[in-house]
Formats: sequence, C-alpha cells, structure tokens
Amino acid sequence: MKEDPGARVADEAGALTERVRQVIDGLGCSRREFARRIVMDPSKLSRSLSGSRRFTVAEIVRIADIAGVDAGRLLGSPERPAPPQDRGPVHVPEGGRPLQIVRETVRLIAEHGFHEVRVADIAAACGTSTAAVHYHFPGRDELLEAAVRWCMDEDTARRAAGLAEATDARAELLHLIALQTPRTAQQRRQWLVWLDLWAQAARSTAVGRLHEHYYRQWRTTVADVLRRGITQGVFRPVEPESTALRLTALIDGLATQVLATAPDSTTPDTMHAALLAFVTSELAAD
Repeated sequence: MKEDPGARVADEAGALTERVRQVIDGLGCSRREFARRIVMDPSKLSRSLSGSRRFTVAEIVRIADIAGVDAGRLLGSPERPAPPQDRGPVHVPEGGRPLQIVRETVRLIAEHGFHEVRVADIAAACGTSTAAVHYHFPGRDELLEAAVRWCMDEDTARRAAGLAEATDARAELLHLIALQTPRTAQQRRQWLVWLDLWAQAARSTAVGRLHEHYYRQWRTTVADVLRRGITQGVFRPVEPESTALRLTALIDGLATQVLATAPDSTTPDTMHAALLAFVTSELAAD
C-alpha cells in the first residue's frame, strides 16, 4: 500500500515525540530555529511536541533529513521503506533536500508565478524525482506555505541583523526601508513571491492565515521602531500603529509599481525617494 506523505502519524505512547525532542536537543538549537530549518510553522511544531497535534509523514521525513537520521528509526520501525531515490549519484545539497526544494520553488515562483510551476519543474531543478518532492511536501499548498515561510524567515533574519547595528531608531527605519526596496535580484524575487501570496491569500484560508501572521509581525516591527524613535526624540509623537499601517501600505504599493511598470517609470530609486520623503514630512522631529 502506498503511503500518503500528508497522513498523520500515530503516537499513542508519545515515543515518536520523545525521539523528536532528542533530535532537537542533539542539534543544540531552539525549537523556533529547528522549525525554521525544517520549514515548519513553529506553532505546529510546538503543538506536535505537546501532543495536541500529530506529525505528518512528510514532516517526519524533513526532520530526519535535517537531523541526518533514518526516518524509519525515528518512527520506531526498522522496516520503514526508504524515500524515493534521487536520479544519479547520491548528493545531499547544502541544508538538506527539503531546503533545496524550497529554495528552488521560490526561484521558480518568482520567475514564472506559482500556478505556472509544476512539481516536475521543481524536481528537475533539484535533480530529483517528483515522488521525492511529494515525499517532503505532499501538495502545492504545502510547497507555497513552505516557500513563503522560508522567505519570511530570511527577511526576519536580515531585519534583525540590520536593527542590531543601527545607532538610533531613524537608522533602524532607514534600514527597513532599504530592505524593502527591490533593487537586488534577491529582493525582487522575494517581492514576486509576495505578489503570488497576496493573490493566493484571497482564495485560501490557510495561506490567508500565513499572510495575516506575516503582516502583523511586519507592522509590529515598524511600530516598535517608531516608538523607540519617539522616545529618543528623533521622531515626532505620532500614533505608532496607524503610522506603521500607512508606511507599510505605501511600501507595498510602491514596490508593486516598481515590479509591474516599465523600468523608466517607477524605479527603485523613485520608490526609495518617496519613502524617505514620507519619513521627513511625517516623522522627523522638528
């Protein structure tokens, strides 16, 4: 009988959960960091470890891949069938097969759009089989969620690095604005994935929740920077939440114009200038 990678794994005695905990402890990382590595919602991992949610077969495969252990042994079954074999010589890509699949999915979505990307295209880009892709990510929705979550994690890490180096809240805000201006190939690729996310979020409850989570986190980050700037005296006493909403909406609208218009129309330079003008006219302390 063919196994469904999206099926939930029984764990009545909690033995599987305990083995996953041992894997996390062995890697010496936090649960949030481990969730990032296996491209999984941290809340889902937390619920699975607490026993209120069962792991799926695909999640166990990704855990085993990142931890470098046999999935069958992790599940407590020495006779567990091996995952579908890759074509050609065995080669483990950097970060493991799941992350390679996610990175190539992001690249292909940015180039062609989510609905134009086939699992066969992703498999070809990874040098593996469609069965191997499905073994890690059972369906297209799982792939989109994983791709968006990976972009979110990368974006969050870049923000945190820049905020830690900034001298004051104004420098922090300018760093955030620079990150959101699609100048580099990586920034443009990420924005193109966001555009697909918006379209999908309007039709999918699951993707909509992911979209809501990301934007709540993003606006909270901006509002916190504004509060620090008010306290430091570099920003006037605006209302942080409503101002963050206006600024992030302006960023979204301008970035969409940069990506959707002719190169000599709205450019990254004009977008960046408009955002700096907002900071000067709406935020800068007299």
